[in-house]
Amino acid sequence: MTDTTIGPLAENKEGSTQMSQILITKRLKKRYASEKRFRRIGASAILISILFLVLLLGSIFYKGVSAFTRSEVTIPVNLDASTFSKQGEITAESLKKVNYAGLIKSAYREVFPTVKGRRDKKSLYGLFSSEAPFLLRRMVKENPELIGKTISLTIPFSDDADMYIKGFVDMESPEKLRRISDKQAAWIDSLVSQGAAKKVFNTDFFISGDSREPELAGIMGAVMGSFRLLLVALLISFPIGVMAAIYLEEFAPKNKLTDIIEVNINNLAAVPSIIFGLLGLAFFLNIFGLPRSSSLVGGMVLSLMTLPTVIIASRASIKSVPPSIRQAAMAMGASPLQVVLQHVLPLAMPGILTGTIIGMAQALGETAPLLMIGMVAFIVDIPQGFTDPASALPVQIYLWADSPERLFEQKTAAAIMVLVAFLIVMNFTAVLLRKKFERRW
Repeated sequence: MTDTTIGPLAENKEGSTQMSQILITKRLKKRYASEKRFRRIGASAILISILFLVLLLGSIFYKGVSAFTRSEVTIPVNLDASTFSKQGEITAESLKKVNYAGLIKSAYREVFPTVKGRRDKKSLYGLFSSEAPFLLRRMVKENPELIGKTISLTIPFSDDADMYIKGFVDMESPEKLRRISDKQAAWIDSLVSQGAAKKVFNTDFFISGDSREPELAGIMGAVMGSFRLLLVALLISFPIGVMAAIYLEEFAPKNKLTDIIEVNINNLAAVPSIIFGLLGLAFFLNIFGLPRSSSLVGGMVLSLMTLPTVIIASRASIKSVPPSIRQAAMAMGASPLQVVLQHVLPLAMPGILTGTIIGMAQALGETAPLLMIGMVAFIVDIPQGFTDPASALPVQIYLWADSPERLFEQKTAAAIMVLVAFLIVMNFTAVLLRKKFERRW
């Protein structure tokens, strides 16, 4: 009786065990399959992100790299002495009254003697930059001994001619839809074939300020403005942020007031940057009457924006220092202030510097708060001080991107390349500082 019962029970147990193993195997296969799908989806997302990044940077590089060169032409200009003085005596006052534009136009006509009609002459003059008369006046003012001679003057082409030489004008399209006519193209080709026209490295892009003429516009004014902005922001936000972090982390009592302060610091880090611009407009400009569009006001606004980031990064770095460091210093008789300044702060400084550099990099790319305080104005001169009207690199990019001239599109991309290079350098510096000085406890 017992033997006949045990047999079926054992078979049922073995069958149920096999079924359980089969179910477990299926479930494991499903888990492994879902894990593989998840990995594939994650890898695909990363590849897609990299692809879009490459496309973005590639398009910016393609448009911007040509802005680092410009097209120039060298023409002979006759500096007739009678043009500079009717009585034979050349003075500083007589040099100011000379029609340098007329001399330049005469030189153009000498190069192209077959151009006779008024409309054709106007088209010919439009091929060259409006800076030519100013270049000639500066050259004569610096070297008066050139008067009475025929000199070779090198001047930049206009933006449309420059785009044609660089190959960005579709000559297959109808002439009415192009900014370069067939006659102008033939004149430019003639200059190129004679060796009078050439492409050179555009040093003016890096050493000149902004200009209404795209072939003359540069980023030096914006770079100097951004440098002063960051300097003011650093001098304000770094000491205040570090001191606030030290107090909150080491000395402040844990009560509702400090909890409210900590919550508000975290909230300020997420406030849109334009709010800080409105704050700067209301207080720094309207109440305190500080100079509008100046690097001083812009730096103060950016310091308010980066201050929460500096405080949060400094607190996290101070908190990472082991309590044993504090306990050992206090056991040796150090006061709480000595413990912080002589032991905790030096060990936390790499992390503090890293957070500060990242905050400065964030401030470098901000545009909205600067627009609110008037830094969107057209500034030609390179600022010489912190209270002079100035621009910033992101604002300069914003202004050029809104301009209709095609060459400004290239210079916008080139300015973006410069800004991205600055950001990469700053973030790379932060990574190096962290790796070099970071300690693992």
